[in-house]
Amino acid sequence: MIQANKTGKLRPSIFKSLSARLLVLTIFFVMLSEVLIYAPSIGRYRKVFLEETITKAHLATLALEAMPDHHFHAGLEKELLFLSGTYGIILERPRRRTVVFGGAIPPAVDVTYDLRKGTFLLWMLDAFRTLAQRENRVLRVIGVYPGDPSSVVEVIMDEAPMREAMFDYSARILNLSIVISLITAGLVFLSLQWLIVRPMGRITRNMAAFRENPEDASRMAPPLDRPDEIGIAQRELAVMQNELRSALRQKTRLATLGAAVAKINHDLRNSLSTAVLASDRLANIDDPEVKRVMPRLYHAMDRAINLCSHTLDYVSDEFPKLRPTLFNLHKLVAEVGSEIGSPGFSGSDFTWRSKVDFELDLEADREQLYRVLNNLGRNSRQAGAETVSVSARRDDERIVIDFSDDGPGISDRAKERIFKPFSGSAPGGGSGLGLIIAQDIMRAHGGRITLSETGPNGTVFSLEFPIYGP
Repeated sequence: MIQANKTGKLRPSIFKSLSARLLVLTIFFVMLSEVLIYAPSIGRYRKVFLEETITKAHLATLALEAMPDHHFHAGLEKELLFLSGTYGIILERPRRRTVVFGGAIPPAVDVTYDLRKGTFLLWMLDAFRTLAQRENRVLRVIGVYPGDPSSVVEVIMDEAPMREAMFDYSARILNLSIVISLITAGLVFLSLQWLIVRPMGRITRNMAAFRENPEDASRMAPPLDRPDEIGIAQRELAVMQNELRSALRQKTRLATLGAAVAKINHDLRNSLSTAVLASDRLANIDDPEVKRVMPRLYHAMDRAINLCSHTLDYVSDEFPKLRPTLFNLHKLVAEVGSEIGSPGFSGSDFTWRSKVDFELDLEADREQLYRVLNNLGRNSRQAGAETVSVSARRDDERIVIDFSDDGPGISDRAKERIFKPFSGSAPGGGSGLGLIIAQDIMRAHGGRITLSETGPNGTVFSLEFPIYGP
């Protein structure tokens, strides 16, 4: 959930903030580390407890053996057994065996543990088995006295005191782990707050301010000298904001210019319409000089009207609206050829060749595709081409139309700007928008137009359309 603070800027809720997540994750990972440390620790604690019991039992037998004439007093035996926490002790040495039971029969043994055997993993498993017990068990523990490896000591003892000691040890480990995790999490939280969260907060606030008014230069993010990733992000953000601000200024000016051009074109087309009516009357005059000039006048007005139409289409800033239908591609190409190849278009000889398969059908907007082919044909003829060839083929899931001419080709400089408005390869008198409009139409169809090749022998454009349906 995102909520606004008192200054109106956006910030995440406290429970979903980056700081809170970092704090929780730090506590979690510290506690996880403590758990991984606790398992071997509790196993070691249990083993040490049993070893200490073996040591106490050995000392108890030595105290009894130190009595005069080795006379064991029953009361003293019970006292030593109580102090060692055992029911009975058996001390075996190479030539002597000492048994201490205090005059009573010890209880039945539930389980036997030999401290001379076992592995690190087995000690941990035995420790958790002890913690899981709910009733007391009687243990028989066999071990070696550390000061006398030749002495083997066996004791019989209750498990409950050891389990209580293990629980006390576990509680101390838990309390210590909580304190360590809180201190560590606090230190990590403060460090990350200073190194990451605060700088990211400044970047976020700057982005929000920039979004409110991108053209305000005072809201640009100041670049930082930090060598880390945040410093790089801050510097890249400043560069991006500067470039975006420049692009917005240019787009605003172009939009204003486009609105003005649209108004001028509207008035200009009205004036040209009047000129066309006047030229129609001039065409009826039986004067050789008028007859000679009229085709050139028609061609000039046709170019001017075409320039106005293209400019209005471009500055309208609307994506072409398609009305797709299924039509025969050969017939459409023939219609375009009949218009482009008409004598009234130009005085030079011109040939339009269609190599399109008569059975090839295409699902697209027929009128929009007519405009694309018409623009390409006009460009070729205005560039000086005498022959245009149009062919089509199926290529996997596409239909590809190749439009080629035998004109002089497109210069290297013009190729770099061929799909840029007002700066493409248009000849004198052209708008430079024909290919731009053709590109928009192809993109609206989900296809594309590309310059396949160009040179002194001519130019080839490829139109690619996706195939819908079977």
